[in-house]
Amino acid sequence: MSPLVELILWVIVLLGLAFKKVSPKIWTAVISVLLTASWIWGNLPFLGFLILAILFVPIAILANRPELRRQWFSDRVFELFRKRLPPMNQTEREALEAGDVWWEAELFQGKPNWNKLRSLPRPALTTEEQAFIDNQVETLCAMVDDWKIVHEYGDMPPEIWNTLKQERFFGIIIPKRYGGLGFSALAHSTIVIKLATRSLCAAVNTMVPNSLGPAELLLHYGTDEQKEHYLPRLAKGEEIPCFALTGPEAGSDAGAIPDTGIVCKGEFEGQAVLGMRLTWDKRYITLAPIATVLGLAFKLYDPEHLLGDKVDIGITVALIKTDQPGVEIGKRHSPLGLPFQNGPTRGKDVFIPLDWVIGGPSMVGKGWRMLMECLSTGRSISLPALATATGKLCYRMTGAYARIRKQFNQPIGKFEGVQEVMGRIAGQTYMIEAARLLTALAVDLGVKPSIVSAIVKYHLSEMGRKIATDALDVHAGRGIIAGPRNYLSLGYQGQSIGITVEGANILTRNLIIFGQGAIRCHPYILREMQATKEEDVEHGMAEFDRALFSHLGYFISNGARAFGYGLTGALLARAPENAGVVASYYRHLTRMSAVLAFTADLAMLMLGGELKRRERLSARLGDALSALYLGSAVLKYFEDNQKETVDLPFVEWSVKTCLMNAQTAIVEFCRNFPNPFVGTLVKWIVFPLGCPYKHPSDLCTQTLALEMLKPSSFRERITRYCFVGKHENDATGRVEIAFRKVLESESAENKLYVAIRDKKIPKKLALEEQIGIALTLKVLSEAEAALLREAYTAYKDALQVDEFSPSAFQKGSELCQKDPELVSSML
Repeated sequence: MSPLVELILWVIVLLGLAFKKVSPKIWTAVISVLLTASWIWGNLPFLGFLILAILFVPIAILANRPELRRQWFSDRVFELFRKRLPPMNQTEREALEAGDVWWEAELFQGKPNWNKLRSLPRPALTTEEQAFIDNQVETLCAMVDDWKIVHEYGDMPPEIWNTLKQERFFGIIIPKRYGGLGFSALAHSTIVIKLATRSLCAAVNTMVPNSLGPAELLLHYGTDEQKEHYLPRLAKGEEIPCFALTGPEAGSDAGAIPDTGIVCKGEFEGQAVLGMRLTWDKRYITLAPIATVLGLAFKLYDPEHLLGDKVDIGITVALIKTDQPGVEIGKRHSPLGLPFQNGPTRGKDVFIPLDWVIGGPSMVGKGWRMLMECLSTGRSISLPALATATGKLCYRMTGAYARIRKQFNQPIGKFEGVQEVMGRIAGQTYMIEAARLLTALAVDLGVKPSIVSAIVKYHLSEMGRKIATDALDVHAGRGIIAGPRNYLSLGYQGQSIGITVEGANILTRNLIIFGQGAIRCHPYILREMQATKEEDVEHGMAEFDRALFSHLGYFISNGARAFGYGLTGALLARAPENAGVVASYYRHLTRMSAVLAFTADLAMLMLGGELKRRERLSARLGDALSALYLGSAVLKYFEDNQKETVDLPFVEWSVKTCLMNAQTAIVEFCRNFPNPFVGTLVKWIVFPLGCPYKHPSDLCTQTLALEMLKPSSFRERITRYCFVGKHENDATGRVEIAFRKVLESESAENKLYVAIRDKKIPKKLALEEQIGIALTLKVLSEAEAALLREAYTAYKDALQVDEFSPSAFQKGSELCQKDPELVSSML
């Protein structure tokens, strides 16, 4: 046997053992046999055999004899780990432990079980939910005039508020036994989507009571008495709720809340009771200006020890009636000029009974965990729904506009430069819809997806922002002239708001996705951390040894699989049965899952607690995890829709984009790793034959863009629940009608074009004159001529933008004339 063949045999055997993650006894026996065979029958000299044996025997003993391993190795690492483990404050600990891990853990651990994902049910609305969307939501959308809400009323008119209350829009998530609708997370998401495609103000005012707010907190933690009192009133709109967390000095770092409550005795409704005296200063609180009940987060202190020995009780959440003396509401903010109800709230020495704590006195000090678990609704349902609405509206309207708008005698959607932008809109909308549905399904299955919610909150809102910008790029001047005809501008304004709430996007990407995900998703790190905190040190050492040894095997296995997949182009990775034409995508996502698992483990091993402060490095690992989640959501969506052929280019664009994004994140991680040698080594291990993934091809992108230009069942599916007006005086309706009429007249238009090309009809004549000649020459029938006239009229109307008289802009001029000093101070 030649030395090269023998070396290859060794590599194959070692990789195989690591691939399968066999037990220590098996790999000890296999390597012993292989080592002896190489000496007796192979090319290994005795001296080489002796050196390798000396190195191998101690490792084998440590692997197979836990008591010796602890004595020589793991107990020492345990002590080092205890000293070097960075301290974790109570806020971080509660944030870490809150919520659940779900499918993202499979992706993080390097060996996703695709059958687990594929076995999940297809997300679907109930008959009742569908009827509500088709009737009540459709009716409400038709009532809304968003331009007037923003530029004339400064609020939703009374009839809109009354409809929201009467139809129980504020009780979407409240169970029927309390008078609510009792709808699913999927229905909640879909309702917000449809409203947001019509009016962001209506959508935000609806979604806030149904996400992070008193209703959500009461359902999970409220006492029976609190539920019976508040939930029926909230469902009917008799109470308007808001929730106050953010203040001038505490935003993302909610643990730094300066708002306080002091446990004390006081008088309430004529009786002496044990309560709290609260002082707060909050801002950016949606519905605060009109709220009747205020959910408040504050730090509670007990200096007189009325509750026990502890002085600093911790973050607590209470419900406060806003008519209580000392409560200040009413003033409003103007979030980028959009007039949904948002404003500050303040209170000074407001006394409330201790029973007003959500969950009662037993829940004091547990507010932060409550908030972190309930944040998942806002992050995973409401905010992604707004991004989905942007995608659906921009897909439908941009496709229609790009088909009817012509330059150089052809639709602008036929130009490659425009197709590049439209392809992005189409591909990202497909990804958003897939991720939205998968995440809503998780919530409906009872999961509190703390990490997945951060992934979709960040990435869907960022994609929504890019889609809005791309749509404006295609519409050009038609998209930036504000007015009743513009269906993009207000959504474009609002899309930027979503990136700042429920954890600003910078925080979400740099600290939450990987910072929380690494510990929660990893199969051993949390066990190792908990072992070091054990009061029984001996028991802690034993637990640490088991976790650490399993961790080493996990690390080696992921490294071997990442390397093996890299050498074989992921051919060794398994795809699920009946995957068909997308089998390769499953294999490549599995490959990048192994790459992420190995890279993340090495980063934590090399950097330890320093990785927490290396935000840009950890963010890139979070980007890789996010890309895998989005890619897997796309495959799930494809299978849920019967693997339709029309979806394949969208799947290709989406998965290739996800693989490219994951690869870029890992490559940039390696390039910026503090130890350049280690970074280069890791990159070679995970990409031994170079970086294999590329952006989607121009042809693929063009296919997506061309699909946007035609009416089809796919267009109806991907833009389902996008509200489109039914008459030509509506902003979206006039473009949709023009789109249909232009397509209906396409055959007649082609006949006229041929006649002009053949010089039967002069090119420079007006359309009506050309039609007249075409009728005389029998080029067109009367019916075709009528279609052309209607299409042209609709086309011309769809291209128009709003015009205003000078008096519409006089408010600012009048102010300058009346009080120039005031205007100067404002500027």
